[in-house]
Amino acid sequence: MTSRGSMLPLKDKDKPLVQKLLAAGCCARCVLRFCCVGLHAAYRQPCQDSLKELQAFVSDAENGKSEQAAAPEPAEGNSTSHDAAGPNSTEENSTSQDAAGAEASEDPPSKRMKLEQSVSEAQADGASRVCVCCLGILQQLSEHTQAVKIAEAVKAENYEFDSLVLSVSLPAQLCVREHSCWLHVKKEVREKCMTLDKDDVIQVKEAFKWIMQSLIAKELRGVSVVTKVRESVFEVGVEFTHPETDADCHFLATACPDCFKPTKNKLSVFTRMAVVKALEKIPADKFLKHYPCPPPRPAGSCSFQDVQCLHVAVFVAGRYNKFCRSLPQTPWVIDGERRMESSVEELIAAPILSAFRADGFNFSSSGREDVDVRTLGNGRPFAMELLNPHRSRLSRAEMKQLQEAINKSSDKIRVRDLQIVTREATGRMKEGEEEKTKSYTALVWTQKPVQKDDIAFLDEIKELSIDQKTPLRVLHRRALAVRQRLVHSMSTRLLDPHHFYLSLKTQAGTYIKEFVHGDFGRTKPNLCELLKTDTDILELDVESVDVDWPPAIPE
Repeated sequence: MTSRGSMLPLKDKDKPLVQKLLAAGCCARCVLRFCCVGLHAAYRQPCQDSLKELQAFVSDAENGKSEQAAAPEPAEGNSTSHDAAGPNSTEENSTSQDAAGAEASEDPPSKRMKLEQSVSEAQADGASRVCVCCLGILQQLSEHTQAVKIAEAVKAENYEFDSLVLSVSLPAQLCVREHSCWLHVKKEVREKCMTLDKDDVIQVKEAFKWIMQSLIAKELRGVSVVTKVRESVFEVGVEFTHPETDADCHFLATACPDCFKPTKNKLSVFTRMAVVKALEKIPADKFLKHYPCPPPRPAGSCSFQDVQCLHVAVFVAGRYNKFCRSLPQTPWVIDGERRMESSVEELIAAPILSAFRADGFNFSSSGREDVDVRTLGNGRPFAMELLNPHRSRLSRAEMKQLQEAINKSSDKIRVRDLQIVTREATGRMKEGEEEKTKSYTALVWTQKPVQKDDIAFLDEIKELSIDQKTPLRVLHRRALAVRQRLVHSMSTRLLDPHHFYLSLKTQAGTYIKEFVHGDFGRTKPNLCELLKTDTDILELDVESVDVDWPPAIPE
């Protein structure tokens, strides 16, 4: 039943919890959390107003108990049972009313007076005292000024977005303090036969979001603030710290050492996950030996440490040609020293990063060519994952302009079919990695002079199966293995007695250079064996990568 004149959805069963939590030094919103109030509006009303309503709620309870204890006995004329009871009935009735009064009071007078005094003190300086449970996060830090600070921080980053999801990073010691408060009321819950589990308590971060979401949305006009990460591509993270109480967690390292293991990337072993795990393991009596219940009152509130913005990745795909025989696909660095001044990846990425104002990228492609190999024909499919882009949408016309800007920036590469794709779509580029085919043209040198008739038989060979040990030139970065590959077809064109062009259509993953020169017998059969003379490869071009992705864009 809701208290008279109160907007808070509290019931009679909540009264002992409210009284105990207020006396312990919890703020009004933390009291609502422990009472499992899930009504967002209850958290959005000013904390001081909620505190006054809670005080009135508790006062109504105490007044009701006092009235019940002081109720007069029925008049003799109105009670036939009293007349029939005999001389001992007055004593029995008196005893019964004393028992009823004791049951209504529930706590001894000294304890009740102490609780009432604590609650009164909590109301008197509720605005100035920092909550022992949330460390002030749900008090003054949730007002309009904080929403303005968050909104201004977001505006300063200059992102493009229609909606955002708010995330909150809280100090790990809040878990310890909440556990202490839980143990503080647990006895009360058990005695009143109430069904309340610790997991039912509303989380601080959820209450914080309920308070802040509408305020932030109001500051960022036209933007909706959603509750679930999957509902928005843009996340705003708010981080709080409270150095004063950092030591609250330290006893857990001794009590539950298995939960706290040093890691390279963490500044502290007392992560929120580790603390939660330790609190699940530690028995209540052991906890109470090391930490007070309820928690000690802090001197100051949590500090508003940082606002971090993060946009989900945007994926851009296309196909590229490489026309230069001295350009690696990715930056070529050996022993910390750069060997080539640029790369395919960098020439493509620079204009795209600028257009989307992304913080970084990951580049992938359907296979790769060596630094001295050209990629011709319709090009090689590629995809770029743009990390934390500040801009996420470009029109078709803007994408076309971006493609032209890349092509004008260098004569070493060219891109086509540039477009924004989904994360899932990029998987198609890697599908059928072993099944897809590639076409090549190789300029071959032969030690012995050859005539057209000497190489014509190669044109007739179909579906030639070859076994390739991992080439010596890539053994430093690839595991030693024997891979079976198919050369689907070959055709030849004689250039002079020692040179001819060899066109091949092969299974993806075939090492063409090793097929030509044999790699000291590591590829069998090879062109040396087929022609019965030493052969070597002088030039190699990728003519086509037979992957129908991304979709072609009409000129």
